[in-house]
Amino acid sequence: MLFNSFEYIFAFLPLVFFLYFALTKVRIHLAQIVLILASLFFYAWWKLEYLPILLASIAFNFTLADLIREDKLQRFLPNKAVLIFGIAANVALLGYYKYADFFIENVNSTLATEYESLNLLLPLAISFFTFQQITYLVDSYRGDIKKHSFLSYTLFVTFFPQLIAGPIVHHREMIPQFETKLNWIKDYKNIVMGLFIFSLGLFKKVMIADQFAIWATAGFDGSHPLSLLEAWATSLSYTFQLYFDFSGYTDMAIGAALLFNIKLPINFNSPYKALNIQDFWRRWHMTLTRFLTEYIYIPLGGSRNGELRTYINIMIVFLIGGMWHGAGWTFIFWGFLHGLALVVHRSWGKLSFQMPRWLAWFITFNFVNIAWVFFRANTFDDALKVIKGMFSGSLVLPEFLASKLSFLQSYGFEFGAFSSVTPFSIAFTLFGFGLVLLPKNTMQLMQDQVVSTRTMLLSALLFTISILSFYKVSEFIYFNF
Repeated sequence: MLFNSFEYIFAFLPLVFFLYFALTKVRIHLAQIVLILASLFFYAWWKLEYLPILLASIAFNFTLADLIREDKLQRFLPNKAVLIFGIAANVALLGYYKYADFFIENVNSTLATEYESLNLLLPLAISFFTFQQITYLVDSYRGDIKKHSFLSYTLFVTFFPQLIAGPIVHHREMIPQFETKLNWIKDYKNIVMGLFIFSLGLFKKVMIADQFAIWATAGFDGSHPLSLLEAWATSLSYTFQLYFDFSGYTDMAIGAALLFNIKLPINFNSPYKALNIQDFWRRWHMTLTRFLTEYIYIPLGGSRNGELRTYINIMIVFLIGGMWHGAGWTFIFWGFLHGLALVVHRSWGKLSFQMPRWLAWFITFNFVNIAWVFFRANTFDDALKVIKGMFSGSLVLPEFLASKLSFLQSYGFEFGAFSSVTPFSIAFTLFGFGLVLLPKNTMQLMQDQVVSTRTMLLSALLFTISILSFYKVSEFIYFNF
């Protein structure tokens, strides 16, 4: 079930909201059971076959965490061995569904074998709920978790606003909210703010991301070579599509959760304002960065064992981050590029040389933009087509400029018709730059907590414009991860 669908907005969400708060007045456990069942229905809406995998994962991890926390297997196995088994089982499940066919394909390509592909369907949200439950296992081993009920744990994993594509929530910030009595009562301030944030995210997705998607798809998936302008229009279109698509989803998740008095973690803090690559990763997909830092980078040794080991740890973390996003060499290469950029940034920092802010932003944004090309491309050939166009494409200008800039023909410029380089696309791209660089972001709006007539009217306007623009099914990019 898509957040940007009539059935979710006008049926599922309001029905679950009213039913939940009606039952909190009767018995909170009953209300939580209904919320869990609603979340499982939401998950199963895509494919019922996915549901047993999710339920088995929940039962397995809760049981194992309880065994570790209570030392119930200590007579037979040390807790560390149980933890390693639990992590290995989670990674194996994720690896089987996400990477088995990728592995077979590469074995066939390398060894000229003909092993048959398994044609596995990737269970929705498996990357997200796997990471969330690994944190629970690790923290159980560390002694950082008190005993939780199976009901609270299941709600933590399945809560529908964040279930499919995050944010990657942490048990410390979620379970206490489900167990707080004040959150069992309707809060009209949270409702208004939730509807506002939800409407803002819906607008980002429907009105902005989906428009950029048209130009990005035309450039990446077309077979013709790209001119200089077409290539840059293609890369920038995807850079903005991805931001408004994923941040739009996260806003809608935050807004929907707020209706139930649950505050999800902020996942974006104006990442395209970053002045270096480390700053970018403090702002982009913040919950993934948190997981990679706390549960992979620091256990590997972090920056405690010398520069060389630090650089190796950084590269390992970002290669894992690339693989987490998808089973493809382009994703792995994207992770490698970001790991390499972090290593360069760390080395550069030792020189104590300060760049002008505008130059630091320009270099950071363009690196991120170029790296996204590999993230989006289906193959390296598709990526190189765009990269080649960006740096050595033909000097073809839009036809609408021919009458005013015809003198440039003597300098080797040509004029032609483009579907992705028009007065509208240029203006829309500048609009995209303005939105990511100038207004307050969702985190700042949440901190302000300004609930007024203006907020409600703006919510209604954004919501109405978005609803009137529902003309096709449009999935969120991170649903594929």
